[in-house]
Amino acid sequence: MSEPKKFTAAMSSDARKSPLRVAFVTRRTSPQVKAHDDDYVMTFPEALYRGIVAIEVLTLALVVVSLLWDAPLEELANPLQTPNPAKAPWYFLGLQELLHYFPPVVAGVLIPALVVLALIAIPYFRINIADEPLWARDRTQRLRTLAIVTVLFSLFLIYFAVYAALVPSLLVCALMWFSAGTSASAGRCRAWLSVKPLSFWIMSWFLLEAAVLTVIGTFFRGPGWSLVMPWSGQI
Repeated sequence: MSEPKKFTAAMSSDARKSPLRVAFVTRRTSPQVKAHDDDYVMTFPEALYRGIVAIEVLTLALVVVSLLWDAPLEELANPLQTPNPAKAPWYFLGLQELLHYFPPVVAGVLIPALVVLALIAIPYFRINIADEPLWARDRTQRLRTLAIVTVLFSLFLIYFAVYAALVPSLLVCALMWFSAGTSASAGRCRAWLSVKPLSFWIMSWFLLEAAVLTVIGTFFRGPGWSLVMPWSGQI
């Protein structure tokens, strides 16, 4: 049998903190419970209606854009003539750019699989439950870890000559070092970056890498996947 609960007499008006209570109502008090509810939005109907309105606005915007500008379509496909270069849709051009540097198994299988697994698994890591700034604790140790990761990752990219991915990575690392500064006269930019958690930096690096690789594959690759200028007309 479970042990009987022990009740103690105390002054409290928070029904969430102590839901089991015996109230003594005197002439100068009332049985009203004082509690503070946090702001929240119900899934139905508030959140659902907001999503529907956002979808309708986006649909109308796409309709207007499609009426004003034609889609950049090419001529009908000719099975007897393969275009040079044969480019994938824009959302795959970042992956096609990686195929230029890494072996097909690495760029087409391993890297996408690792990225997808990382995006799935990282939110479940118990590394920053409180969403605290990256440099809130163990600043020296984390700076040392950042330096080691930066050097190893840079050497890896330099070995395969993936400078298109090296530059964005070094830029994000430089911003992380910049945000770790403890100067008393820090500006607004450093103050804003210094409170960002690790998840912010990981996602920023991923988006920047994807954007740079996609832009290079879209505008700077010509015949034979060689580097060309967008205004040369060879894309």
